[in-house]
Amino acid sequence: MEGKYNLKSPAVKRLMKEAAELRDPTEHYHAQPLEDNLFEWHFSVRGPPDSDFDGGIYHGRIVLPPEYPMKPPSIILLTPNGRFEVGKKICLSISGHHPETWQPSWSIRTALIAIIGFMPTKGEGAIGSLDYTPEERKALAKKSQDFCCEMCGCSMRTALLALTPESERQPVDPQAQQLAQQISFKAETSTSSTASESKEPASASQQDPGAASEVQDSDATAQAEQAEPASESVSAPAPTAPSSRPLSPRQRRTQNRNQNQPQRRPAFPTFPAAAQQDASHTGSAVLIVLLTLALAALVFRRIYLAQDYKFDFEL
Repeated sequence: MEGKYNLKSPAVKRLMKEAAELRDPTEHYHAQPLEDNLFEWHFSVRGPPDSDFDGGIYHGRIVLPPEYPMKPPSIILLTPNGRFEVGKKICLSISGHHPETWQPSWSIRTALIAIIGFMPTKGEGAIGSLDYTPEERKALAKKSQDFCCEMCGCSMRTALLALTPESERQPVDPQAQQLAQQISFKAETSTSSTASESKEPASASQQDPGAASEVQDSDATAQAEQAEPASESVSAPAPTAPSSRPLSPRQRRTQNRNQNQPQRRPAFPTFPAAAQQDASHTGSAVLIVLLTLALAALVFRRIYLAQDYKFDFEL
């Protein structure tokens, strides 16, 4: 494979180094490139302990771009697991769906351990995510050990080292574990913020009916402000109809701004450019006339000289 690629390429150097580091399988993960493609890797990871995926071994693909490690890889699961869709690129902070969060210092090892740490979290509707029941995930975890990859020929029963009493319960990589915690924290914060935003208007309307009407007034005022620029070019803003209900502060500010703003007048086109253009046409016409007269004078003078010469010759 070394003679097939440019060894001076940063991506090739990096992938060769990572392939050497991940050559030997561990109890929790293993990854190696395909024999004929350095930029496509197949990996196997063990399900996190004390979760619905405990006891399962899951297989997948990692497709790396030519700009790796400056750009993130794409991660695809091939084993049914109940957390990620099979054969579809999953959406993680370490995958190609989020190049803005990728860091070149991260590696394939980091991605594998982050996947293990991210599996027990909720899908929350992310691309390529699933939310199966715990019973379904446990059943898929048992079936996963019978999976055999048709592309690389890897069997899940022999893909990883067997767990022993002396084995660590989780893979030891502080950077990858911290990354998995950050991913989980981002998902939880985004969910909580969305839920709080959706609950705020409902709670406000339940506590104070007048506040709900105030919100409606503000929405109507905002719509009126958006429609105002289109109507100003045609006619002046219509005065606000008197109402028994007091105006909100926002409505009063909008009314005062409309009253103080001078009425716009339709802009009429100016004609300096047209006048200059007419003057240039006139100058060109005069110049043409003068040149024509000069040419005619030269022709007549030539005819006159020719006749004079003929007369002298006859004498």
